[in-house]
Amino acid sequence: MHLLICCVLLVALTCGDAAMLSRSDWGARAPNPGVASMRSTPRNVIIHHSATRGCTDKSSCSALVRSFQRYHMDNNGWSDIGYNFVVGEDGNIYEGRGWGKVGAHARGHNSNSIGICVIGNFEHRTPNGAALSAAQSVINTGVRLGKISPSYRLRGHRDVGSTTCPGRRLYASIRRWSHYRA
Repeated sequence: MHLLICCVLLVALTCGDAAMLSRSDWGARAPNPGVASMRSTPRNVIIHHSATRGCTDKSSCSALVRSFQRYHMDNNGWSDIGYNFVVGEDGNIYEGRGWGKVGAHARGHNSNSIGICVIGNFEHRTPNGAALSAAQSVINTGVRLGKISPSYRLRGHRDVGSTTCPGRRLYASIRRWSHYRA
């Protein structure tokens, strides 16, 4: 029984080759009341970019994720960081709201989607392979754990809202991934 529990915990903390960093690993604040739970398995994955400088190490990526959470909570008045997961060019995955929580990343689509933000501005450059692989690992892990529908639709933020997010170059990349649907 203990072995099974340990294996489940190990699966939850790794996504393929990428490390899944918990909220405490990156120094998250506690969420305010009001983060809703999903009522069903999400059928959509929405990719974002932060439109900020990028990061290539855990320390600088963690600092940026904390700044996103601070902005979302203090400026936008949201209950927590808006994204379910954030990916850095260090190849790590930073747990945002996590699995099973309604995000605040794509108005009108939050209750049936997982929001993944790649740190950086990808209008004129493509994220490195570590970031792209980590984003795909989040999705594959979500499907494997039953947290994302196997028949999910992948979209860029611009596909569901009036924005240039996730940047021209990242958008061109995800359009080649399986499950992409405008």
